[in-house]
Amino acid sequence: MVTLRDVARVAGVSLATASRAMSDAPHVSAANREQVARAAESLGYRPHPAARALTTGSTGTVGLVVPDLANPFFAAVAKGVQARARETGRDVLVADTDEDVAVEPDVITRLGDRVDGLVLCSPRLPADALGPLLAAAGGPVALVNRETPDAPSVSFDIADGVRQALDHLRALGHDVVAYAGGPRTSWSDGERRTALGALAGDTVLDLGSFRPTHGGGVQAADLALAAGATAVLCFNDLVALGVLARLHARGVATPADVSVVGFDDVAAASLVTPALTTVAVPLARAGRTAVDLLGAASAPPDHRRLPVELVVRSSTAPAPPTPVQPDPRTTVPRTADPEVVIR
Repeated sequence: MVTLRDVARVAGVSLATASRAMSDAPHVSAANREQVARAAESLGYRPHPAARALTTGSTGTVGLVVPDLANPFFAAVAKGVQARARETGRDVLVADTDEDVAVEPDVITRLGDRVDGLVLCSPRLPADALGPLLAAAGGPVALVNRETPDAPSVSFDIADGVRQALDHLRALGHDVVAYAGGPRTSWSDGERRTALGALAGDTVLDLGSFRPTHGGGVQAADLALAAGATAVLCFNDLVALGVLARLHARGVATPADVSVVGFDDVAAASLVTPALTTVAVPLARAGRTAVDLLGAASAPPDHRRLPVELVVRSSTAPAPPTPVQPDPRTTVPRTADPEVVIR
């Protein structure tokens, strides 16, 4: 293993001079700095991150906190964070809170002590708990898919996404549209409900709040059928996939009998049959933007909303003349929730 002492020996300088040169400290001549750089390159020497942090005060690392790394939504954001960090010469440390709001403060605090800046993706903490935590952070913090006055953020134009979805369904003649919502504590669900209220008032049937999972969609589908809905707008794609599965199990044709629209455009949306019509959000771009916001301090904090786009596939079609009445003999036991969470 090559050490700094080896670099100093090859460069013909003292260990102290080599250390100052590698940490870009002052009081090192240009000639000595160049000799040390050449020696380090020839030997393949890389300074230890912890040692570099002690001398420069910088770890060269960005922290990312997500509720569930197995979730395709967060995995896509993480890809963007990692790509942008790599371009700027930084590494990424990822912490997963396992959808447990009780551990978020400790995870955020502990990771924040080890990195130069933190990206928090969809933090679950309520605003009155998140605000003080952000204020106490020792370094810059940026949020993804959450807005608060206390930190810069990047989110999505959810209102426009809801508008595009409703316009599409209305153009197809759907008068009875139902919304399969996410958890009431979700910031994203609140944004969707606000948009629905502004755009459609009480003309959209509220099926209630569901776990943002495949199993949640299975439950929502039965309620949508009971309500006579000809179209279902879902909180996210996994709920939509659960709706599709339940409709199929009950002998209801999609989209001939019931149209289904998702949100996010995760990879699975285009792989199912019928392929899912959904509102696509730029997840990787959000991750990249969050890294840029870490180095762009402003007062007040910068809040960016990225555009979204409805992707029309095969799960939507003109409304049927009358709402479908599924044969009760087709009712089957609900499938188990695979515990895949997406926001």
